[in-house]
Amino acid sequence: MQTTNDTPKENKIVYSAIQPTNIVTIGNYLGAIKNWVALQYDYDCFYSVADLHSLTVYMEPATLRKNILDLYAMLLACGIDTNKVSFFKQSSVVEHSQLAWVLNCYTYFGEARRMTQFKEKSTNAFTGFIQQVGDVFNIKERNTSTVVGRDNVNVGLFAYPILQAADILLYNAGHVPIGADQKQHLELSRNLAERFNSRYSPTFVVPEVLIPKVAAKINSLDEPTKKMSKSNTNPNSMILLIDEDDVIVRKIKRAVTDSDGNIENSDKKPGISNLLKIYSAFMDCKVDNAVAEMQGKTYSQFKSILADVVVSKIRPIREKFVELRADKQYLQDCMDSGAEKAKLVASKTMNKVYRKIGIQ
Repeated sequence: MQTTNDTPKENKIVYSAIQPTNIVTIGNYLGAIKNWVALQYDYDCFYSVADLHSLTVYMEPATLRKNILDLYAMLLACGIDTNKVSFFKQSSVVEHSQLAWVLNCYTYFGEARRMTQFKEKSTNAFTGFIQQVGDVFNIKERNTSTVVGRDNVNVGLFAYPILQAADILLYNAGHVPIGADQKQHLELSRNLAERFNSRYSPTFVVPEVLIPKVAAKINSLDEPTKKMSKSNTNPNSMILLIDEDDVIVRKIKRAVTDSDGNIENSDKKPGISNLLKIYSAFMDCKVDNAVAEMQGKTYSQFKSILADVVVSKIRPIREKFVELRADKQYLQDCMDSGAEKAKLVASKTMNKVYRKIGIQ
């Protein structure tokens, strides 16, 4: 884009999405959602509940419908303002699927096969299949969600990064806030944009990584060397945004630390370092400042202070979520309105793409 004096105009469009696969943890909040809230004041943001992406793993239809509304309500409770952003359900804007198919036809098989996440997930799924192969003749007795979700390395999983590229390119997003595990996918988006632009004429904005001003990688409370994950079967490994006050206090008290009692941020002390990151992220301060503030305190005292902070930050989110979730029609109206705003941009992009490739 150019201004009248030929000075490049800064692209202030951001796209990001989150899957409605499960409950929301403080890891999701501090690592992504809190940043979404901050970005909406400085950028033109398009946020979506990525329900199409979630289809790569089987989920009961009723559960998926519930999760979509839960996630949408939770993000509103966290501070996403539908008057400032276009916040919608991905599948409500059909252009996501339309552009994904077009980009499939411009993606080389080799580059899609190299995507790290597909390698990891397909390997895990195959391992799960091998472990259960002895049960193959009793397959009717096995849980359907396990069979489809664990053993099925599907084409959707393979093409996942291409749909992700379509999500981004559809809105001419110049910036994408992502974690380290998504950098390869963004690079594919950039390659596809440049390839299409080169073959035809400038059509897509080539997106850049947006380094979050506020973000924190929060690890598991029971295994602090691993990322806090919604898939962990131990409920004490994570703090949820729907947890009651007493549950939060109990989980923090049980969090793994070590035996030397020194409060410091060190790779040799992953447990206490993780708690310091949680404290600093909620208090919007540097970890070093948190360390200085906690000097002279015992682990028990620090955990008590941390619990008070986390409870005070999560309680209003939880209460707002309960209020919003009770009004299903309001949530649906917000999603519909967000989809209408998104479609205004998405349809223009698709019309341009279809004209360029000759099918319109």
